[in-house]
Amino acid sequence: MTFLTRLTAVSAFALMATTATAQTDITVAIQLEPPNLDPTGGAAQAIDSVLYSNVFEGLTRFMADGSVVPGLAESWDISEDGLTYTFALRSGVTFHDGTAMDAEDVKFSLDRARAEDSTNAQKGLFADIAEVTVIDPQTVEVTLSQQNGSFLFNMAWGDAVIVAPESIETIASNPVGTGAFTFTDWVQGDRLELTRNDAYWGDAPALETATFRFISDPTAAFAAVMAEDVDVFVGFPAPENLPQFEADPRFQVLVGNTEGETILSTNNQMPPFDNVLVREAVALAIDRQAIIDGAMFGYGTPIGTHFAPHNPDYVDLLGNSPHDPDRARELLAEAGFADGFTTTLKLPPPSYARRGGEIIAAQLREVGIEAEITNLEWAQWLEEVFKAKDFGLTIVSHTEPMDIGIYANPDYYFQYDNIVFQAVMEKLNATTDPAMRSELMAAAQTIISEDYVNGYLFQLAVPTVAQAGLNGLWTDQPTAAVDLTGVSWSE
Repeated sequence: MTFLTRLTAVSAFALMATTATAQTDITVAIQLEPPNLDPTGGAAQAIDSVLYSNVFEGLTRFMADGSVVPGLAESWDISEDGLTYTFALRSGVTFHDGTAMDAEDVKFSLDRARAEDSTNAQKGLFADIAEVTVIDPQTVEVTLSQQNGSFLFNMAWGDAVIVAPESIETIASNPVGTGAFTFTDWVQGDRLELTRNDAYWGDAPALETATFRFISDPTAAFAAVMAEDVDVFVGFPAPENLPQFEADPRFQVLVGNTEGETILSTNNQMPPFDNVLVREAVALAIDRQAIIDGAMFGYGTPIGTHFAPHNPDYVDLLGNSPHDPDRARELLAEAGFADGFTTTLKLPPPSYARRGGEIIAAQLREVGIEAEITNLEWAQWLEEVFKAKDFGLTIVSHTEPMDIGIYANPDYYFQYDNIVFQAVMEKLNATTDPAMRSELMAAAQTIISEDYVNGYLFQLAVPTVAQAGLNGLWTDQPTAAVDLTGVSWSE
């Protein structure tokens, strides 16, 4: 080879190296498949996991650190009495079908969410809204019936995203939002596909396409990641395998916090769980650390109430329910169940529920409670447990941010009805003073802990296993979301 030929070859190689571009597609695995694609009408975490920020957006939004920042509202003014929020909407925002997003859509979305016949899983977020008024296409005014110190926080939930009347009839199967990605296809039981929205109002994402795959079985999850069939698995369901991934230079392992209070949910209106002595007995029968070690291989933080330990207002109430099977038997005898009783334990698909359920059933058996396990698919769990309230016990992780307010709703699936607690939450919602809010949150946590409403187990950790070249993934989950808007590959 002549010098000139060698020089030409080297130059060509250098040109190829400098023009190489980073990968622009991604395959994301999660354990649960959404039962539908409407975040404003379904309770399943998996809906937000796929669609939050990617497809749908709200007036405000959560960032990776849990902060609340402007979303479709670029700014807002709050009246001196704290009752009127005037939102200035971003200009030039369109839905994925090409229709303009304006104040009429905001009014439609908020009025629909708070309507009497609303199926929104978090209807309480909108309870203080008295009126929504369109000022002009880019300005909407929301008037509250009382001050609500959490209002902007509430508007960042996935349940509060902005939708359009033109596409609402088919939203459950064909979601149309304003986000950085458009919905392309959903092969139920397998995958969901998104494509970059070239008309997006904000910064264009680095990714051009994204495929979500649904892999419920922990063994299959391990095989898919090891074979590099998926680029990232968020909420990896086999924590026992994490050390193996940590030792493999092909992968990075991120273990973060979630807002997921994992609880042994108790049907408070179903005998014998309508008796606080029985509920306390259940709580004392539980060995939290054994569940964390056995089901989660040590990943998880014990909790004694329904509140995230990483929140500054968390109160450590573990002392209210220590593992004490002898005392649990005494309480059952006091309640008239010296010989124990039989109940149902209905389990959704996540590993924490299926694995944890076996451990809890054995712990309850030791004090005389026979918990008959039924494994349900997610859609079945939503119908039987969440909607029909046909259960004695169940295990689920509540991943919504700071959601202790659900205990103020007597119609919520565990059917807890306490007017004292409801009054505390009503006062909390109307309070903006930080010190007073902290006091009220402490009171709320204490009431439900001492009432043994549910068996409080642990705060769910979220392990993510990803290819080493992926950047911008959330480590923590301040809300249940796999936000791809800032994700990119290293070149």
